[in-house]
Parts: sequence; structure tokens; C-alpha cells
Amino acid sequence: MFNKLWNTKDFISSITVFFVALPLCLGIALACKVPIAAGLIAGIIGGVIVGLISNSRVSVSGPAAGLVVLILSAVDELGTFESVLSALIIAGVIQMILGILKFGQLADFIPTSIIKGMLASIGIVLILKQIPHAIGFDSDFEGDEEFWQIDGENTFTDLIKGLDYLTLGSVLISLVSAIILLALYSKKIKQSKYGTLLPATLITVVVATLLNYFMPNLSSEFILEPEHMVSVPKGKDVVRESFPNLEAFFSISTWVWGLKLAIVASLESLLSIEATDKMDPKHSITNPNRELIAQGIGNTISGLLGGLPITAVIVRSSANISAAAESKKSTIYHGFILLLCLFLFSNILNLIPLAALAVILIHVGFKLTSPKIFKDLFSKGLDQWLPFLITLISILLTDLLIGVGIGLIVGLFFIVKSNFNSAITFTQLDQNVLIKLKSHVSFLNKAKLKISLSKVPMNSYLLIDGSLATFIDPDIMECIQDFEILATEKNIEIEFKKTKSSPNPYFKLP
Repeated sequence: MFNKLWNTKDFISSITVFFVALPLCLGIALACKVPIAAGLIAGIIGGVIVGLISNSRVSVSGPAAGLVVLILSAVDELGTFESVLSALIIAGVIQMILGILKFGQLADFIPTSIIKGMLASIGIVLILKQIPHAIGFDSDFEGDEEFWQIDGENTFTDLIKGLDYLTLGSVLISLVSAIILLALYSKKIKQSKYGTLLPATLITVVVATLLNYFMPNLSSEFILEPEHMVSVPKGKDVVRESFPNLEAFFSISTWVWGLKLAIVASLESLLSIEATDKMDPKHSITNPNRELIAQGIGNTISGLLGGLPITAVIVRSSANISAAAESKKSTIYHGFILLLCLFLFSNILNLIPLAALAVILIHVGFKLTSPKIFKDLFSKGLDQWLPFLITLISILLTDLLIGVGIGLIVGLFFIVKSNFNSAITFTQLDQNVLIKLKSHVSFLNKAKLKISLSKVPMNSYLLIDGSLATFIDPDIMECIQDFEILATEKNIEIEFKKTKSSPNPYFKLP
């Protein structure tokens, strides 16, 4: 029984996820201007409850930075965070209904190039956003993924401004942490006998914390201020500070916000799940409908207990994959570690420098932004490369959902363009011409058909083959019929081919 509950490799992976998740839970709660406990509650529920119900092997759920602006707007309109909790309960129920109705299958319509562009962009954003934290500039909240920040800066100006707040202690800790991570994740160490059992993240954090503790003895210049370190409330202070506002359930605005939260949280979760499955080295397939139900149950419980909205999150999931998690036990363990550390080790956690955690997140960012991804997509042609690149740039300059939306529009353009090129083909040999109508020939192909017909020379033989077409739009048929009149004048003999097995009901010309 114990063997079924315990997995050493998953436990080691869960430590990495914990150190990534902890500052994000705290930072997102602070950014939303809600009690810190709300972020921690969401992280615990996302790990334990959603982890137990979801069938994703490596995905990790918790509070999402992409919902910060939405939460701020909801609090502003509904008046209190307690009313937002009521909306979150409604959102959770809606998500469960969407899962039961199998709306999760919508994720299957997102092209791979868009998913890879999303992953690469998140990697770049993660690196750019964590560099200021690595050098001691901690004005922006941990986990922010948007280009325009709440403090009025943006991703790039924050990098420049950070140089004015460079902290010697943070820089030294970052350098040491980077050296340790690179060494422990090197191929030589990983391929050694005990390489996979070495908790690289834990070792990095422990060394960084000890360095932070002893550095001030060398010089006062190495002293870190409280804002440069993790700030976890003591266990006795982590109590439920917020309760759902029951009266808010009778307000239309609450239900509207519940629907908004459900839609945005569901989209983020489906995108994250699709991306996580692409990254998973075992290529596992997550049931998206079950995932929506799991997220819905998690958000309902989070709303009842005073937590923030929960979604599947790419950064934590990629950290889990990078740490070689073997099953969803890693996700569940990290939730329990979050819970236990709050009550048993909060004083120790508050000694951890943010610079060390920033280096860990930068390492995750580089994993997401592998040069191999850029090379592979470029080699596949413009129809794959451009949607990938535009999705990447759009997310970098806006946010996840807007960027993916722009990427999908570009991807749709190439799908239509591909249909133009493949639905109608033109072949000519001397005075013999073959025009093939393939698959689905819609009115969008009318322009190409006209161009093809205009190329047919005088005194020629034209075969229009519709045997491979499953659908031919009436507009296409009308265009062919109009050409028959011109063909008579040009002495063009036309023959139409349609097999008896063709399901196309429109190809009725003689």
C-alpha cells in the first residue's frame, strides 16, 4: 500500500515544483491585492485536489498570473473580494458543466505551431521577468507574465530600471545558484549512478539560503533587505480570512463575473494542458473534459475556502517535467509540502533569497525556449514558422490569451491559403488540360478556378475532374457553367468526370 502512495523520484520533483510555486502563489495574491492566504490556499488545492482528480501525468495547477487583471477588475466592480469568491464558486460549477458537455475537445483545434509559439514565448517572458529579481530589483510581483506591468513599467523598461537597483548580495547568490544548477543538471552528473536522485533545486536553495545567512559577516554590502526574500506568513496567521458573500449570489453582476472567470480559466487550463502534453517526454494524453471537471471542482472549493482562481499553469508544469516527474504524485506531493511548510517551516522559508528562486525560474525558461524548437519550425516552412513566430511575439508584447488569439488568426490564414493551393490543381500538356477539384471546394476557391480556366488555350481539350471532391460549392458550378459559353467561342472541348461513388451532390453537369 505504501509503495502505491510513495514515489521517491516524484517526491524529489515535487520539491522543485514547490520552490517554483511558493513565490508565485505569494506574488499573485499580492498583485491581486487580496490576503496572501488566498494564493496559498489556491496553490494547495491546485496541487492536492485538482492533482487527485485530473488524469494529467505532469500538469500542475494553482493561481495564475493571467487572471490578475481580471481579479482586480472583479473586485473593483463587485466591491469586495468576498463577492469575487462567490463568483468563483459559480465559475467552478460552470467549468464542471462544460466538462460534462465535452467542451474540452476545443483544445484539439489549436495547431501545434501555436502551442510551440506559446511555450517559447512563456520561456522568454520568464527569463526577462526574472532577471530583475536575480539582481535584486523586486518591484514587480513574482509570476507576472504581462508586457504592461501594474507598476506602470513594461518587460523591457523593467530590465533597464533594474540596473539602478542592483544589489550585490542578490547578484552573488544568483551567480552561485546558476553554477550549482548548471553543474547538477549537466549530462555527466545526470548520467551518473545517483544523478537522478540529486535534488538539484533543493541543493541550490539550501546553499543560497546559507550564503544569505553568512554573507553579512563578510561585508555589510551583502545584506539583503526583507523585500529580497520570500515572505511567508507564520502558520498561525494562515487562516481563512475571507468568506464567500452569500448575498452576492443574488446579483446578476456576480453571475456575469462567474461566467467570465469560467471562460478565461478554462481557456488557460486547456491551453496549458495541451502544451504540457506536448512537452511530456512520455507523450501522455490528458482528457480535456476531465480536466475541466477537475478545475471546476478545484475552483469551487477554492472559492468556499477563500482562495484565488485556479488554472493549469505552464511554468509549474514545465518545472515538474524538467525535474523528471514520473506521475501526478509529484503534483499532489507539492501541494502537501506547501501545506506542511506553512505550519512547520515558515521561519526557515523566509530566509530564502528571491534571487535563488529567480535563477531556478530562468532555468525553466531556457528549457521552454530551446533553439531546437526555432530550428524545427523554421525547417517546416512559412505556414508553420510564421504562426509560431507571430504567436511568440504577440504573447511577449501582450498576454497569453491575446497572443494565442492573434496566433490562431494567422494560423487560420495559412489554413485557408493551403486550401486555395490544394483544392484545385491545373495541369497542361500541349493542347490537353486537366483541372482537378479535390476534397472540399468552396466559394473561397472561386478566384483560383477562374485563373485556371483563363489559362486554357484555344482549340484545346479540357477535362474537369470532380471525382475526388466531397463537396463542390454551387458558386463553383456556376463559374464552370459560365465558362462553357466562352469555351464554345474558343473551340474548347470540355469533358466532366464524376465517379458513381462520389458523395458530391452538386456535380451534375453532363
